[in-house]
Amino acid sequence: MKPIAVLTESRYENPSNPDWYVANILKEDGLLVNALLARGVEAVRVDWARPGFDWSGVEAAVFRTTWDYFHRFEEFQSWLDKAGSQTIFINPLEQIRWNMDKYYLADLERAGVNVVPTHFMKAGEKHSLKSLHEKLGWEKTILKPAVSGAARHTYLLTAENRDKHEHIFQTLLENEAMLLQPFQEDIVKRGEVSLMVIGGQYTHSVLKVARKGDFRVQDDFGGTVHPYQPSREEMAFAEAAVKACNPMPLYARVDVLYANDGSLALGELELIEPELWFREYPPAADLLAEAILQTLSTNS
Repeated sequence: MKPIAVLTESRYENPSNPDWYVANILKEDGLLVNALLARGVEAVRVDWARPGFDWSGVEAAVFRTTWDYFHRFEEFQSWLDKAGSQTIFINPLEQIRWNMDKYYLADLERAGVNVVPTHFMKAGEKHSLKSLHEKLGWEKTILKPAVSGAARHTYLLTAENRDKHEHIFQTLLENEAMLLQPFQEDIVKRGEVSLMVIGGQYTHSVLKVARKGDFRVQDDFGGTVHPYQPSREEMAFAEAAVKACNPMPLYARVDVLYANDGSLALGELELIEPELWFREYPPAADLLAEAILQTLSTNS
C-alpha cells in the first residue's frame, strides 16, 4: 500500500516554536499518523497546497487540519478537482463539496434531522436586515456565511445593533451566500456539545463553552473545552444525523445544542476538517485508522 496523506495546511506542516494551539494540532494529527504507522501503513502529514506534490503517490488523503480552505476557497476548489482525480479522499470528494456549503443543513432537515431554524440567502439577493427580521419574526439572530469556519464573519444581531451591521451584510451578500438563524440561548447558558462519530458509531464527546460575555465557543475566541458524558438521546441523535448522509461519512463531528423550544437540534455537521479531540480520547484515532484501512481494502 502506498502512503496515506494526513492533510494539513502550510502554517502547521513544519512549524517552529509552536504555541499551545499549534501543539494541539500536532498532537491530534500525530495520534492518527501513529495509529496508521502501528498498523504497518506509512503516513505523512502534508500541506494540501504543497507545490509539486504528487497526489498519485499516496493511497488516500485524509482531511484533518486544512483550516485555511475557506480563506482560499477558489484555490481549494481547483485543488479538489486535481488531487481528487489522482487519489482517494476521506471523507469522499462529493461529500467534501456538499459539506463545504452550509446549505447542507436544508438537506439534512428534509432527511428528518432536527436542525436549528435557518433562512438561506443566495449571493446577489437583495435584502435589508430590518426587512428580514420583520419577515421572519426573529428578534435576536446569528448571521454567517454559507461557506465559513472558525466563526468567520459570524455576528450576533439585535434590534440595537442591526443598523451597524447593515453595511457588512450588504458587502457579504453581494459576493457570497449567507445564513440567518434565531439565536439559541442555550449556547451561552450551557454551551455546545460536540459528539464524534466514526464508522457510524459514537466514540466520544466534549462540551464547548463560550467565554463570559461572548457567544462563540471556539478556542480562537476564548472558548473552553470540557469533558462531557452525553445522554443516550444525544448519542442516538448524533448517529442518526450522520446516517442521514448519503453516503455515510467515515468520520464526523456532530455539534448539537438544545433549541429555544427545548428540542435537541443540530448546529453543524462537520465532515471536512473537524477538530476531533483525539487528545481527549486517543482510542478514537485507532478507530479512525481501522476504519480508513477497512474502507481502502473494500474499495481495492
